[in-house]
Amino acid sequence: MPKLTPITAVTSPDPYPYYADLVAGQPFGFDDAQRMWVAAGAGAVSAVLAEPVLQVRPPAEPVPNGIVGTAAGKVFGRLVRMTDGTLQQRLKQTVVAALGTARPERTAAVAAARTADALKRSASVRELMFGVPAEVVAVLCGLDDDHADEASTLIAEFVGCIPATATVPQQQAAARAAAALTDLLGPALRDRGDGLLAELVRAAHPDTEPAALLANGIGLLSQTFDATAGLIGNTIVTLGRLTDDELRRPDRLPAVVDEVARHDAPIQNTRRFAAGPVTVAGSRLAAGEAVLVVLAAANRDPAANEAPAEFRPDRVDRTVFTFGAGAHACPGRSIASTIAAAVVSELLASGFEPTDLAPPTYLPLANARIPAL
Repeated sequence: MPKLTPITAVTSPDPYPYYADLVAGQPFGFDDAQRMWVAAGAGAVSAVLAEPVLQVRPPAEPVPNGIVGTAAGKVFGRLVRMTDGTLQQRLKQTVVAALGTARPERTAAVAAARTADALKRSASVRELMFGVPAEVVAVLCGLDDDHADEASTLIAEFVGCIPATATVPQQQAAARAAAALTDLLGPALRDRGDGLLAELVRAAHPDTEPAALLANGIGLLSQTFDATAGLIGNTIVTLGRLTDDELRRPDRLPAVVDEVARHDAPIQNTRRFAAGPVTVAGSRLAAGEAVLVVLAAANRDPAANEAPAEFRPDRVDRTVFTFGAGAHACPGRSIASTIAAAVVSELLASGFEPTDLAPPTYLPLANARIPAL
């Protein structure tokens, strides 16, 4: 079996012994093969995520070259998850305030209803994993059912431009999708009725550009895509391995989902880029150097969580790096977890049996761990 790397580990059947070795042997260091720094230990990951000089995009390429000047590039360049600085923080607080108005019980109800409808159409588990979360967020944004379906389809095309491995056809499809999403979400933003888009407007500083709010409305959809799909899928896989049927009860599933987010993280790593020389975790980085931040390894660091290899839904004071930290901590963590628990609960109620699944393979992604169910 080929030796794992911090990238290939994401799709390994069991990357966690490898991650444990990283945490114990080199919690932070330079990987010659990957030609970047790797942060794996909880302390190093915390330090990297808290360091303002380490930014989310390469300084020389704030927007991927293949989408510069397109509708996708204009959206990408305004996303709070893809930018840094004072404006980013102001917009981030706007997004946090808007998401804070989403009631968990409504989110769960919409997710359950959307899942039930999809199951009536004989949707596959994979369609549920990717389609339902985006549909739910679209409904929460204020779109009607038909437009929510359309938004879910378009967001799948838009997110294709985000990975560094995006091809030219993917970037072109993302540009078309971004233009269509802008047209689709624009009325909900302008009408200022009910929903998360209207809440973005209400929470924003008066001089915030409408284009920035609209871009981050699209961002609400895009951020749910891979992360929530992985959270749903990894919860299903975990339930297939557990013998305690009590954990399948609807009232227990939220705790199961929270522990899955730590134990088998849907987002395994992220990256940071040095905007200038900086010392972090005791090492000196030069301007332009990259850091691979292995969130899934930090989740399993004994310094962060006691007996980290054990799956404990009742774990107290759980430390989870999956959703980031600091300026770029994901503001949609609660919504993603609520959607995942509701989708899995509805799927189980339909008679789906996780123990019938074959050992999973994983989609060929560099940072997201999503089983190909």
